[in-house]
Amino acid sequence: MRTGGVSRPGLAAYKVWLGLALMTSAVATGCGTLGQSDATSTGRAASPSASPRATPDEELCTRIVAYWSRKVLDAHTYGDYQSMGLSNGQYEILRTVVDAARAEKRLQGPDAADTLIDRQAREGCAAWYRTGGPSKGPWG
Repeated sequence: MRTGGVSRPGLAAYKVWLGLALMTSAVATGCGTLGQSDATSTGRAASPSASPRATPDEELCTRIVAYWSRKVLDAHTYGDYQSMGLSNGQYEILRTVVDAARAEKRLQGPDAADTLIDRQAREGCAAWYRTGGPSKGPWG
């Protein structure tokens, strides 16, 4: 683009950037009312949406230990607990669960091992949190 005899290649890029910035701010502004009724269209005040329910730590522990127990059982090898997102305490529960599941799988089959994983992960996490759960340190 030429303005007054001088080439201004940066002006086109600036216009594109400005357009994207305006679109982004419009989208971000619109997200603020997501999940709320529109007061102008209904004639009523907007009601706040319900806050999401937090999952208890014991349930999260059970889910993650059961998930990784199945992966370890199928892979026939243990991985690094940190790469799994487990604490040291959760990893100890996992090792106990997988050892029992391997024996159960040999004796009763994969369905029995799957049931055992759910039960022992739940019991292990419940016992762990009953005695205080993870510490505040890195090995929790």
